[in-house]
Amino acid sequence: MEMYSLLRGIADSWVLLAMFGFFVAVVIWAFRPGSSATYKAVGEIPLRDDKTLPIHAAVGSGGGDNRRPGAGKTVKGADNG
Repeated sequence: MEMYSLLRGIADSWVLLAMFGFFVAVVIWAFRPGSSATYKAVGEIPLRDDKTLPIHAAVGSGGGDNRRPGAGKTVKGADNG
């Protein structure tokens, strides 16, 4: 039981302190002065028009890889199934 008491004491104090420190660091990082432009740009992604996206990234493009020439073609003699 000695080892259990030792580990419980460490978890109750030092791990809690480490998690609190991590939380504070994440909050400070999220609200840093240079991040507002980044968050504004990311927040406007759903409001963009689909015409500004590349063709291969547009919704409803068929789901396949249409960017490569010959994509989706089968090769004679190959085991395709």
